[in-house]
Amino acid sequence: MDEKHVIIRQEFTPEMKETHTILVPDMLPVHFKFLCNVFRQAGYKMEHLTNSGRAVVDAGLKYVHNDTCYPALLVIGQFMDALKSGKYDVNKVALLMSQTGGGCRASNYIHLIRKAISSQFPQVPVISLNFSGLEKEGGFKLTVPIVMKLLYAVLYGDILMLLYNQCRPYEMIPGESEKVLHKWEKILQDNFS
Repeated sequence: MDEKHVIIRQEFTPEMKETHTILVPDMLPVHFKFLCNVFRQAGYKMEHLTNSGRAVVDAGLKYVHNDTCYPALLVIGQFMDALKSGKYDVNKVALLMSQTGGGCRASNYIHLIRKAISSQFPQVPVISLNFSGLEKEGGFKLTVPIVMKLLYAVLYGDILMLLYNQCRPYEMIPGESEKVLHKWEKILQDNFS
């Protein structure tokens, strides 16, 4: 294998907690906003990405085989688009992706992300958020209080999305359900602190 195609895993070190911004994809917008909030309270600099559109799709198609599942293509495209945007110092940024370790293709996102960024941004760590010990990061610690808040974040995210998705088709005033969703996102995020 040509040396330029070798994927080197950059570890997120304890020192990086102070210096690096961790970018989080927009896979589950409500849930991931809550997760970012929990990690911010634990001292991590986190940013929930909201970049979207044709540029994200094109970036994903450029760095992922077109047979890859579409959500993976979008996540990788969103990360690549963000890294190339000039908005972030690529020497002080890391990427976070959840990893289940199950049979779903989603367990391969980490490898696909690392492969995509290795050619242009090999210095960028990709953090695996998992509870099964698949990968351990020295500078990214899941403590019991963090895990408890993460569980509540997922629970609240599920409840809000369930209610939102059931109310939106029947709303009398277009956009009203979304306003209520954002109101409760704010209330719950404040309660996490």
